[in-house]
Amino acid sequence: MTAVSADQSVLDNAVWQSLTGPHRHLAERHGLAARYQPEVAGFHALADAADPQAWADLATLTGPGAEVAVAGPVPDAHPGWTVTGRIPGVQMVDVSLEARPLPEAIRLGPADVPEILDLIERTRPGPFRPRTIELGTYLGVRRGGALIAMAGERLHPTGWTEISAVCTDPAFRGQGLATALVRAVAAGIRERGETPFLHTAATNQPAIRLYESIGFHLRRQTTFANYRIIAW
Repeated sequence: MTAVSADQSVLDNAVWQSLTGPHRHLAERHGLAARYQPEVAGFHALADAADPQAWADLATLTGPGAEVAVAGPVPDAHPGWTVTGRIPGVQMVDVSLEARPLPEAIRLGPADVPEILDLIERTRPGPFRPRTIELGTYLGVRRGGALIAMAGERLHPTGWTEISAVCTDPAFRGQGLATALVRAVAAGIRERGETPFLHTAATNQPAIRLYESIGFHLRRQTTFANYRIIAW
């Protein structure tokens, strides 16, 4: 079966669509620029990356000397800003994932954040901040009382929810926990009538092959870029 039914155009600028849509309560915005509250996530967004006014609004929002993370169709350079890092990425959407609950998975909450941050530090699936857990549902697996695997929800454009923070302690890899948690998080997303999607680095071919094998389809190439203000 084909799971994709929501408007895919909102994924072209997924961070902006999240910050001005379902995640607006976690956003800080000035004109044509927005960002997540710093303790929630490090993403910034522009209504239109080709619009100079959006970049001016971003500078006002972040302040002089700031470094910002922008995802999507972003330019190599913009007057007043310098690129400090770029990572090619891919955006994938659920087309035939078999989503199902994982009985041993538990919902993680604020009290679990110290353990989450420790697991993130050891596995490096991507950035996670003290309030990232507020972005959506996070599920974890414990063994011997210790958190050893997790996955959760991040960006939330209307009709879609991104699966993120998929990681497993190295000592417990090879047991299918990451795949099982992705399916479980996806089950919750589907129950809300939304469609799962995700991002990963374009160089992470093992992850891409895994996601394709369980029912995700490559939608588009994207870029994760860091910029710093050099003129104010």
